Amino acid sequence: MAETKKSGIKKIAATRTMRKLMADHFYELDRAAKEGAPKIAWCTSVGPAELLRAMGFLVYFPENHGAMLGATRMATETIPAANAIGYSPEICSYLTSDIGAYLQGRTPLSEAYEGIESIPKPDVLVYNTNQCRDVQDWLAWYGEHWSRPVVGVECYAGVGEVTDVHVAGIAGQLEAMVPQLEEVGGEKFDIDRLRETVRLSRECSDLWKEVLETATAKPAPLTFFDSTIHMAPAVVMRGTQSAIDYYRELLPELKTRIADGTAAVEGEQHRLYWEGMPIWGRLRDLATQFLELRTTVAASTYANSWIFTALEADDPFRSMARAYTELFIVRSDPYKEKYIEEMVEKFSLDGVVFHDAKTCPSNTNCRYGMPQRLQQRLGLPTITIPGDLNDLRCYSDEQARTQIEAFVEQLTK
Repeated sequence: MAETKKSGIKKIAATRTMRKLMADHFYELDRAAKEGAPKIAWCTSVGPAELLRAMGFLVYFPENHGAMLGATRMATETIPAANAIGYSPEICSYLTSDIGAYLQGRTPLSEAYEGIESIPKPDVLVYNTNQCRDVQDWLAWYGEHWSRPVVGVECYAGVGEVTDVHVAGIAGQLEAMVPQLEEVGGEKFDIDRLRETVRLSRECSDLWKEVLETATAKPAPLTFFDSTIHMAPAVVMRGTQSAIDYYRELLPELKTRIADGTAAVEGEQHRLYWEGMPIWGRLRDLATQFLELRTTVAASTYANSWIFTALEADDPFRSMARAYTELFIVRSDPYKEKYIEEMVEKFSLDGVVFHDAKTCPSNTNCRYGMPQRLQQRLGLPTITIPGDLNDLRCYSDEQARTQIEAFVEQLTK
């Protein structure tokens, strides 16, 4: 058996700041929903948040709420309510857990933040199908339920090289949103405000990239499981100074860990890549198991999805279009494999963990031979763990534990 060591997860001091930031974010949305101002826009996670902020909207991300439902394991109880009105158990469990929670009148926000009774009602709902088509249907349900306008971007799929044609197609759709957003929000579009918001978003992205790349150090100062927590400002606050300030606080702490030789995983022996969605309801269990096996999950596709190096303040619409289309999930298999290969080299990784998420085919890359192709080309061990982002009925604790132990033991030999 692979050697295990009982050790606690090392706390990151900046977490306290992040928790206050998140509380402020949700309380601001709650006040706006109750008072009717500022206007609230729902936005999918890699939708045009920069444009919405520049036009005066507060921005709420339903996928962030879906992750909270998964992490609190409330999703297990809410998914059946969405199934009961006709949503298949096979589709996105973010969608089904979120709509199910609304139907039940429940939200983890109420448990985390005193005084918040519900999710904030939107004035407009904005999607980008670069993640999947499910987000469009998800927002459409709420739009119909509340009689609110739904606008969005129809993205490309299976993109190899991102061309000027791709960029022009997406940029045109973004610009076409402006008149309707002006009508809903009551503010005229200001290109300078958009440029400033894009500038802030790019700075946040660069800092988040630097945070994640601290894990190239040996031993790594943070893990994939840490990043699923500390990515929150990059997800829900990009385009704001608050997100930038947070990463300016977090980054020196991680650099100090590197200088002091402080490892996220004490006695680090192996380094892995996590490909696919987190298993939200089992993050702590998985983090603890890898910790005990002295194995660092040092990098992931998921956390890197909020790195937008294409953003340029001088050309906001086109650079937003390029950034949203360069997203890993949008790309072709050859691109994805090359990307993972580069990550393996950059982070000095010993293997890849693929998560086969039952209800998220768009962000599952192990079903058409990718692990086998990577293993053959790189000589790199891989493992595939069946599960799901939110629906724990699709995940076996014992099977996963046994698979991971056997995989690490293989790396040790």
